[in-house]
Amino acid sequence: MRNVEFRIWRGDGKGGDFRTYTTGIDDGMVVLDAVHKIQAEQANDLAVRWNCKAGKCGSCSAEINGLPRLMCMTRMNSLPLDEPVTIEPMHSFPPIKDLVTDVSWNYEVKKRIKPFKPRKPDAADGTWRMQQADVDRVQEFRKCIECFLCQDVCHVLREHTKHDEFIGPRFFVYTAALEMHPLDTEDRVPDLKETDGIGYCNITTCCRQVCPEHITITENAIIPLKERVVDRYFDPLTRLFRMFK
Repeated sequence: MRNVEFRIWRGDGKGGDFRTYTTGIDDGMVVLDAVHKIQAEQANDLAVRWNCKAGKCGSCSAEINGLPRLMCMTRMNSLPLDEPVTIEPMHSFPPIKDLVTDVSWNYEVKKRIKPFKPRKPDAADGTWRMQQADVDRVQEFRKCIECFLCQDVCHVLREHTKHDEFIGPRFFVYTAALEMHPLDTEDRVPDLKETDGIGYCNITTCCRQVCPEHITITENAIIPLKERVVDRYFDPLTRLFRMFK
């Protein structure tokens, strides 16, 4: 066991600051273990959200040494322990208390995205015919655990606070899963352009880099959605066709 110093943000929506704690770390521990140890031994009122401790619920999202990560999937031996380990709440959402943020905005965004609308069955028995490649294309997007780390790292939300104009990478992934589904018939392209703010994304790939499920957010979801918007609204031949139509 070795003693490690932690700087943990303590406060609420009115303000706060970092407090320093020192605790012993054993082999195999993750950051969430250390936070729980500090909570049990030194700071009983420390607020931290968590659930599965297996990297599948997305609850324990935080910023560790400035990088959005899951606390339960960040091993202590992967961090430089000769300097304080800094833990703070996600920056893109309002703080509730300590490491817990209010992520309810994300669920309100999800409600306004047009839901799945299947086409009529292809056969009299009520079944559909699909190519396996089309089915496989959307499976990647279903791995999302809604940890909202991609939302946190996105500069449009984090630095420019465009929450009223931009749905963020998580919901571009959700929209892509619907738009690219081989049975879906709903049209979300106008919403992507007018209300979802896809034009704000400048494809820096920062969202992909922090995704714990390794979803190829930028290349497989956002860029194809951008292409659909460009093809419909900005391609000169398409615009000419629409004028005559």
